[in-house]
Amino acid sequence: MATYPRMRRQQLIREAEGYLDLVTVFDGRWSLEVAVRDRVAQRALDVLARLEGADAERSEALQLRGQALRVMERYADAVKPLRASLAIAPDDIATYLSLGWCYKRLGRVDLAIEALEEALEVDSAQGILYYNLACYWSLARNVELALMYLAQALEIEPAFRDLVADERDFDAVRAHPDFLTITSVVV
Repeated sequence: MATYPRMRRQQLIREAEGYLDLVTVFDGRWSLEVAVRDRVAQRALDVLARLEGADAERSEALQLRGQALRVMERYADAVKPLRASLAIAPDDIATYLSLGWCYKRLGRVDLAIEALEEALEVDSAQGILYYNLACYWSLARNVELALMYLAQALEIEPAFRDLVADERDFDAVRAHPDFLTITSVVV
């Protein structure tokens, strides 16, 4: 008897993930119209609302709820479920990244930095954490830390070098001689 509720929960979670995949799979290359994006993300929220009792408060469901709200640019609303998800599953790097994303867009770069510093305690081998921290420290006008984290990101994942030229977060440090040294390619 316990199998049916578990299967139903998994079905609803996968359905919500599917809706979010539809709006994020081409993110950065082709963006959906805002109305379409929000309608699909709302479907994910509607599916998650069908979870009952404790299933609605599982880390997976909370993380997806936060992601849907983030996709809809409802950053302040996304923070609570993302934080709740991390309280249950504190090793989910993707959730820390989403939380940092939301905090940045809420003008709370300090909290974005804090979230990703927590993530580094979980997994210090993820280049994306260092890259985003470099962006956030640049926005905070801390050149030394921005460059330190950028150097670490590029050491772990050299492909991030391809993103630097278009990353507006680095505008505050772009002219710094050390930035130019770190981002130049030695052949």
